[in-house]
Amino acid sequence: MASFLAARRLLSTAAARRLLPCTSPPPPAPAALCWLSTDASLPPPLPVPPPEPTVDPPKKDGASFSAGSGAGGAYRTGQGAASGGRRSGGSGYEEEQQKVLRASLLHVPRMGWSESAMIAGARDVSVSPAIVGAFPRKEAALVEFFMDDCLQQLMDRVDAGEGELLKNLMLTERLSRLVRMRLEMQTPYISKWPQALSIQSQPANVSTSLKQRAVLVDEIWHAAGDSGSDIDWYVKRTVLGGIYSASEVYMLTDNSPEFHDTWTFVNRGIKDALDLQKSYKEVAYLTETLGAGIGGSIQGVLNKVFQK
Repeated sequence: MASFLAARRLLSTAAARRLLPCTSPPPPAPAALCWLSTDASLPPPLPVPPPEPTVDPPKKDGASFSAGSGAGGAYRTGQGAASGGRRSGGSGYEEEQQKVLRASLLHVPRMGWSESAMIAGARDVSVSPAIVGAFPRKEAALVEFFMDDCLQQLMDRVDAGEGELLKNLMLTERLSRLVRMRLEMQTPYISKWPQALSIQSQPANVSTSLKQRAVLVDEIWHAAGDSGSDIDWYVKRTVLGGIYSASEVYMLTDNSPEFHDTWTFVNRGIKDALDLQKSYKEVAYLTETLGAGIGGSIQGVLNKVFQK
């Protein structure tokens, strides 16, 4: 009985303890979960971090490239392929290219009209050989630069006083003198000139080559005092262009001292051509005196003969 009462007393005490309020505060909730409570206020927003300082990259000139026509460059390139960086403005880089091409000519007698000569020329003027890659038609650019440079030298000599000396000569002598002056500029490169002719005859280069030769022949006629604009303008330039090209090829096989045979060939070719033109004009004048009938028919025959 005593044990029963003791057990009942223990049960009563346990039941009373369940009904009493909890006096100890609950453990605090983690701070990271406070925002889940409906009674808790939202935490203040996180501060915005300061912007990171920005550093502008080092400026490098652009690698723009715009191709055009011209020698040596008869095109226009972007700046600074030589040094990795490229300077602003096109003129400075074009001058740099011209310096490389001009220096490359010194290596042509040994290396030919080649990329190797251009690389050697770039090194001579303290330019990176990478600039050679900026020339779309490397060997052709070197040949075309030489052609343009020779034409400029010829005109400079005429303006510097050679023109006054030409006035005292006959037309055939003036033309022969000018053609000789131009061909003499090729003598340092005569052993490599067949390669230059081969480069000029390539399909990608023949158009520029023909234009350069047409300009050369036209300038020679102007320097010789021709200012006509009639139909003879085309005939004169065609005839002189043929004589120049034939003399250029003849010069490659000339073993005479100082190309004496070539200059004789030039003189004879120009004289014969002008004498033929003079004879043609004399015959044409004669036909006009014979009347409109038979004279007109003879004129037509002569025109067909000389056109062929």
